[in-house]
Amino acid sequence: MDTDQLIKTLAVDNTRARPVSHVLAMALFAAAPVSILMFVAALGVRPDVETAMHNPFFDLKFAVTLALATAAITISLHLSRPEASLRGFVWLLAIPPLLLVAGISGEMMMPQRLPMMTRLVGHNSRICMSTVPLMSLPLLAASLIGLRHGAPSRPALAGAMAGLLSSGLAATLYASHCTDDSPLFVATWYTLATTIVTAIGAVVGSRVLRF
Repeated sequence: MDTDQLIKTLAVDNTRARPVSHVLAMALFAAAPVSILMFVAALGVRPDVETAMHNPFFDLKFAVTLALATAAITISLHLSRPEASLRGFVWLLAIPPLLLVAGISGEMMMPQRLPMMTRLVGHNSRICMSTVPLMSLPLLAASLIGLRHGAPSRPALAGAMAGLLSSGLAATLYASHCTDDSPLFVATWYTLATTIVTAIGAVVGSRVLRF
C-alpha cells in the first residue's frame, strides 16, 4: 500500500470513529457561549432592535453573515477530507458578495439623507474591526479543533475557511449591536474584520491541521 492510499485509509477510519461534522458541531456549541458572553459583556443588542428589524438593510447584515458562515462550514467539512479541492464549492463564497452588491445597488436607488462617505465610514468602524476578530477567536479555536479530526491535505486553506466560519458567526452577533446598517459599511468594515480572522486561521491552520 503506498503512502497516499494509507493516508486515505486512515482518514476513512478516523471519520467513521468520529465524524468531523459531529466534532465540529460540538466544538462550536462549546465555544459559542464564550463568544456570546464576550458580546453581552462588551456590547449587547442595540436598544432600537425592534424598530431596526423593519429596516431591510438591518436584515441584510444577517443574511450576509449567515451566508458566509454557512458557506464556510460546508467548504470546511469538504476540505477536511484528503485531496479535496474547492472545485464545485467555490461558488458558495460568491453568495455573500452578491447579497452585498444587491444591497448597495438598492441603497443607491433610494433617496439618501447622508453622503456616501458618511454611510461607508459610519460610527462603529473601530468597534467592528476590534470586536469581531476578538469574538471570533473562541469559535476559530473550536473550528480548528473540529477540523483536526479530519485529514485536510491543504491545511492553510482549511484554516482560512475556519477563519471565515468563525468570523461569520461572530459578525452575526455583532450585527445585532451595530447601528450602521448601510451595505457600504458592511462591505467595508465587516469584510476587513473577516479578512483579519481568515488570515489568522490560515496561518494557524497551516500548522495545527497538518496531517
